[in-house]
Amino acid sequence: MSNSPAGHVAGSTVRPKHETSRGTPLRTFLHTADGVAIDSVYDPGSAVYDVSAPPSRDRVFVVAHGFTGAVDRPHVRRVAGVLARYGAVVTFSFRGHGESGGRSTVGDREVLDLAAAVEWARGLGHARVVTVGFSMGGSVVLRHAALHEGTDAVVSVSAPARWYYRGTAPMRRLHWLVTRPEGRLVGRYGLRTRIHHRDWNPVPLSPVEAVPRIAPTPLLIVHGDSDGYFPVDHPRMLADAAGDHGELWLEPGMGHAEHAADDALLARIGDWAAVRAG
Repeated sequence: MSNSPAGHVAGSTVRPKHETSRGTPLRTFLHTADGVAIDSVYDPGSAVYDVSAPPSRDRVFVVAHGFTGAVDRPHVRRVAGVLARYGAVVTFSFRGHGESGGRSTVGDREVLDLAAAVEWARGLGHARVVTVGFSMGGSVVLRHAALHEGTDAVVSVSAPARWYYRGTAPMRRLHWLVTRPEGRLVGRYGLRTRIHHRDWNPVPLSPVEAVPRIAPTPLLIVHGDSDGYFPVDHPRMLADAAGDHGELWLEPGMGHAEHAADDALLARIGDWAAVRAG
């Protein structure tokens, strides 16, 4: 992947470039509305981007990774590789993750990171934007769609329905990581994730509260029945809140987030988006 910035988006350090070679990714730092630099990659897939041409009508997926993920992590690159069969793909590292600036707010201000990535995708000429989020990123795509314009379909995988859930051992460990000084040190040096020390104030809109506001944008909720972080009452709450405009896939034997989403499931998500965002 190239480290040279290319293309154009408001608030970024991107230099205009007229055309990229087929399949060559672009990489740059976007700047969010609150001034955080977000490490981002655009993979045009089979498309060729040309700023002198009319806006393309092809689809772009904007992928929001889970907590402690990053744009260069193998599981994020695998997700991008499968979805690239169905359109262009934008991936990025949330604030506090990887090479991005700032500190993680564990799903609150990350909505601004996603908004910058969606704006970049639109600026590259794509008329149809599908956001796909995993775990923390799954909650972010729900809240982004409720609070911001710019998406044509939303896919939330392994997302929580409500905040402060501690009903499973992995979530109790995660709360220790986020709320304790020694936990945040483990996050910084062991997981390359810099976590903000302040509590939420105010508490952001919860995923289940966000879902009714997404309509009529098509919504797909995907969850494994063997998810060790969030049991199946979470996706069922989200699906109930979505009503007729949402669709729930409860996947037998699937665990949590990107690591558990195999290529076949990602391909089904790509097929769903091709119909619903078309």
